[in-house]
Amino acid sequence: MQCDMCGIEAPLVRAKIEGTMLNVCKRCGSFGEIIKTQGVTKKGFFRREKASAPIESIVENYSTIIKNKRESKKLKQEDFASQINEKESIIHKIETGHFTPSIDLARKIERFLGITLIEELREEEARVVVAKETKSKGFTLGDMIKFKK
Repeated sequence: MQCDMCGIEAPLVRAKIEGTMLNVCKRCGSFGEIIKTQGVTKKGFFRREKASAPIESIVENYSTIIKNKRESKKLKQEDFASQINEKESIIHKIETGHFTPSIDLARKIERFLGITLIEELREEEARVVVAKETKSKGFTLGDMIKFKK
């Protein structure tokens, strides 16, 4: 495999250079701190480990779920907002679908109403969600990033 810095085909080492972990040749490794020289596979390359953290997303029909549960508890938007320490305008925007709550806010709403708003996605599903969101907003710098497996 090629050195991440100079592109030369050579045995690689793992090095921390300017705060970034890279797979580099020994010469480029001298620009930083060599972290690992062992752990190289048979071919001389480092294996890339997949991220094990689950990707969380808000369910699609969050606005309907929240509104129906709030109404079943006979709460006004104003009362609900004060109970969870949020602005009434935020609750209104969430229930009309004009504002997607953050994961933290969704957890707060889940605990109070006893509902499920957050789902864990596999990596492939997460890419589809990101693609759908970026299509509606136009082309962004994030669209240019190439995901590595």
